[in-house]
Amino acid sequence: MDDSQLLRGILEGCILSIISKEETYGYKILSELENLGFDNVFESTLYPIITRLEKKQFVCCRREKSPFGPTRKYYSITKAGEDFLSEFKNNYKKITSSAEAILFEVNHNER
Repeated sequence: MDDSQLLRGILEGCILSIISKEETYGYKILSELENLGFDNVFESTLYPIITRLEKKQFVCCRREKSPFGPTRKYYSITKAGEDFLSEFKNNYKKITSSAEAILFEVNHNER
């Protein structure tokens, strides 16, 4: 199964969530994604998503000279991004709960 469509659907929220924790840059985002199990996310996937987040004004970018090389772009979340992330998390929780109930016969209402 090609899981790229499913992955693309959740990466935007995951990347925004990483950025919401602290100002960060692309390589650090990729490293965190990899550490958390997203093995097949590359720069060619990450940067178009960050560009979309910038165009939607969910993140802002500043440039700063890196102590290790060329100028680096640092990303931080905006108020609009925080609002979107909150809505994304709520929608994600609802959708995954419903999908788990169907796919794995998990009933989240039983307690």
